[in-house]
Amino acid sequence: MIRIAIVDDHPLIRDGVRGWCAAAEPRIEVAADHPDPATFLAAGGPDRGDLDAIVLDLQFDQRAPDLSALGTICERGHRVVVYSQYTEPHLVRDCLDLGAVTYLSKTEGREHLIAALHAAAEVRPYLSPTMARAMSADGDDRPRLSGREREVLLAWFQTESKALVAQQLYITVGTVNTYLERIRAKYAAVGRSAPTKAALVARAIRDGLITTDEL
Repeated sequence: MIRIAIVDDHPLIRDGVRGWCAAAEPRIEVAADHPDPATFLAAGGPDRGDLDAIVLDLQFDQRAPDLSALGTICERGHRVVVYSQYTEPHLVRDCLDLGAVTYLSKTEGREHLIAALHAAAEVRPYLSPTMARAMSADGDDRPRLSGREREVLLAWFQTESKALVAQQLYITVGTVNTYLERIRAKYAAVGRSAPTKAALVARAIRDGLITTDEL
């Protein structure tokens, strides 16, 4: 059973997401819903092992998008699926850099949200149309990866663990980590850090290192 929490100040959104989850296959249990991040955090929020994902809006009480709350929730070990009305590329990229695993526009609806939650529970990347557009709008500052680095990166995107990557490519897990650290360092060197797997997926697609069909 996949278990999530919803953090959104609109009861209609919370009820709608709850209904979508109840009808999903496999079913997704909404363990809790909260009207704002402060309430979620004050409640202690279940441990990372208790929740598979958090569906998080960015705007509460008509204020500007609250990225500080997103950062705090991600730092506590939660896998956050941002579900927002905002689609500005810079905001999408900022959320990914803060640790969100996926960014969805509310116009993308049930199909994408359920797929993103299943991916989050399985520790897989999920590229939404909003994320794809945000990455394609980024500047021309792509790092240069070797053929082997790209091979390791793609294998990691396509599997659930580094151990499987190591087995598939006949290398050690330590070598997989070395390649991934080297790739992250290259992105950081051009000012486009990718601290999460979702951010790295988005960067790699935008840079033409992989295609969506390869995921």
